[in-house]
Amino acid sequence: MARCVFVATALITGGTGGLGAAVVQAFVADGWRVVVPDILPGPHERLPAEVETLQADLTDPDDVARVVRTAAADEEAPLRAVANLIGGFKAGQPVAQTPLADFEAMFALNVRPTYLVTQCVLPRLVAAGGGGIVCVASQAALEPWAGGAGYAASKAAVIALARTVAKEHAADGVRCNVIAPSMIDTPANRAASPDAVDRMVPPERIATTIRFLCSDEAAALNGAVLSV
Repeated sequence: MARCVFVATALITGGTGGLGAAVVQAFVADGWRVVVPDILPGPHERLPAEVETLQADLTDPDDVARVVRTAAADEEAPLRAVANLIGGFKAGQPVAQTPLADFEAMFALNVRPTYLVTQCVLPRLVAAGGGGIVCVASQAALEPWAGGAGYAASKAAVIALARTVAKEHAADGVRCNVIAPSMIDTPANRAASPDAVDRMVPPERIATTIRFLCSDEAAALNGAVLSV
């Protein structure tokens, strides 16, 4: 059987979610080898059969290292793209009434996996001659609203992290950009906010933006925060 010839490898965290599945499809359609870690064991019906999946907890440094080794294992398709899509949302209480555990939980979910994955992939991307990293913030990080301090602060931290990486590794050919979505059109968001469906953004539209930012076509963009 002939071996598949890939453009390169993309590591996509959160690849089984509403946005993630669309991002995976965009990369697969463009000829990338795609690796998707997930907290739950596979198979995943939403993902194409050629996608490589593995079970991992991306809040665990050892699991992250194992995932990155898998993503970088194909020398003929070097790891050149990383999409940090893992995140979560919890809000509703003003700062004075928000339990510390709830505030810290937003950082554990929205910042810790992005930090660990980014930290671990950087030497691989540098060795491969460069690549693109995309992190996901939120419009809430740019325009916070009452009751969302933990979520907004954690997403603002993602922006600061990404911009730091962009400055540290620009000379290595490694770019790190951020997208800041409004509400994405997913089943969960439709159920939670049925009155806002007409203002939601289709995940496929965001997915093509992420694929672009990870590609050489976006070589002029580094440290950017793009509202989508």
